[in-house]
Amino acid sequence: MSDMTLVGLCGALRRESSNRKLMQEAARLFAPASFHEIDLRFPLFDADLQEAEGIPDMVRDAAARIKAADAVIVSTPEYNKGITGVLKNALDWISRVEGQPWRDKPVALLSASTGRAGGERAHSMARLCLNPFRPRLLAGPEVMLAQSRSQFDENGHLTDERAAGFLQELMDELKRDVLRMRG
Repeated sequence: MSDMTLVGLCGALRRESSNRKLMQEAARLFAPASFHEIDLRFPLFDADLQEAEGIPDMVRDAAARIKAADAVIVSTPEYNKGITGVLKNALDWISRVEGQPWRDKPVALLSASTGRAGGERAHSMARLCLNPFRPRLLAGPEVMLAQSRSQFDENGHLTDERAAGFLQELMDELKRDVLRMRG
């Protein structure tokens, strides 16, 4: 199992965001041979830009990494009761790349929020936004980390045993899904 490749998309741009920490903790628990976080600092989606200049190289690279990976983690904060514009913009751009990079790809969805619901609405919205691409979105366990700024130690590890247990279970399920896909 150690030869698996994992890609991560974090809907927050802040370097020390709870969602980035949660995604990195998930990657650590998954323990892939390689992990790559995709930088989502894409230009705003604009069909005129696409028509004039084509799909940006960084978007093509992101789509290629998703397609080549064994599995993907998507971690999103909740901004104003939904996913961030950064994540939605990335999904819109990646959807324009030929070859359906998300199709049948095992995907684990995570959310973290400073609120008490852990980004529940963003989690649900992210699922709705990913569904048209037909990935293999894991049903659960759902990992929605509440009061996220106080949930990590100085090494970036989850301090809440229950949350860490759910995250480990989700990463174990992601590995099992990859192995099922491999046959």
